Amino acid sequence: MGTSLQQQFEQLSALLQQYRHYWQLLPFGCNSLPWPDSKLQQCLLALDEQQVKQIDSSSALQQQYFADFFPALFALPDLTATPHSKAVAPLPFWLENGIGGRKLQQIDALCRQWPDTALPVLEWCAGKGHLGRILVHRFGQPVTSVEWQQQLCDDGSALAAKYELPQQFVCADVLATPLTAVLQPQQHIVALHACGQLHITMLQQAVQAGCQQLHLVPCCYHLIPQAQYQPLSDAGAKLDLQLNKDDLKLVVQGQVTAGERIEKLRATEVLWRLAYDELRAELSAQPHYRPLASVAKHWFSADFAAFAHWAAEQHQLTLPAQVNWSHYLQRATQRAALVQRIELVRHLFRRPLELWLALDKALYLQQHGYQVSISAFCDYQVTPRNLLLRASKQL
Repeated sequence: MGTSLQQQFEQLSALLQQYRHYWQLLPFGCNSLPWPDSKLQQCLLALDEQQVKQIDSSSALQQQYFADFFPALFALPDLTATPHSKAVAPLPFWLENGIGGRKLQQIDALCRQWPDTALPVLEWCAGKGHLGRILVHRFGQPVTSVEWQQQLCDDGSALAAKYELPQQFVCADVLATPLTAVLQPQQHIVALHACGQLHITMLQQAVQAGCQQLHLVPCCYHLIPQAQYQPLSDAGAKLDLQLNKDDLKLVVQGQVTAGERIEKLRATEVLWRLAYDELRAELSAQPHYRPLASVAKHWFSADFAAFAHWAAEQHQLTLPAQVNWSHYLQRATQRAALVQRIELVRHLFRRPLELWLALDKALYLQQHGYQVSISAFCDYQVTPRNLLLRASKQL
């Protein structure tokens, strides 16, 4: 198993290095397709908006359109073993209360991968402890749920008491203070969708404490304090891809859960950011794209002029009294179509990048004496963040 994870990591590193000028760039900063390959340009420019959307959401269509341009990418073996699923009994209705449908499906899928073990469980980044509560009910081990928001701990504790389940809550900021008093070698630590630095810290603290078993489903890789990703494993440090936060955001751009309203708001956000950038570049005579901070989605239900004034403030720019807003929105429409086509190519590399990040973590655990596997624990439609790292300490 050791060599196989290492070989997969080396193969992915070589592939991502080979094609890096296709994914490691900022589409908003481009005024034309950034790749010299004329056949690829023709292929992209011939697509209409509907085709772009269809290809973006279908791996079969991605292969059909792009396999000739990126043969090594499409020749990659499937690196996620399909694990054996155990049967689980349906949950009583009272236990499902207050858990969203997709979240419940994810918890169910994780339960199907649960090992036969009597170890007490520690649930990391627990929220109200939905996962922990279901694990207690299904498998009988006591669960300690760690969460930093006191209100969520109180809500979870009340539910555990109501249903008489052996689940206790620890309110702690795991990024500020290590859980040395709580983590034990004889323990199974689990996290379903722990973000960026939270899942990195979990791995480091689990290794430090020598926790015997670990189940981790990572997400939001870009939520880290540093400007660049710091690989955890020796192999990662040696084959470092120098991933910045924009590269890490690329990994999590796959969305299957967004409704029509959210899709529309996203499209509006892209258009308005580009329209403002056209205006900013003209007024400041600085053509290079200048990013803006993230902003609440409700801004994009309002009025473009208000957004442009907010954006100008961020850049210490004074807008003229009269602006032809529709002129800049029109220019942005052409740029948005270009961005979509660049993103279409970048999105081909989302999964390889995510696997690279997961393998870096798997190799880190391996270095510290764990047996590790990576699998897709549920269908992509249930959650795009469906990679599960399973590790057990070789005693």
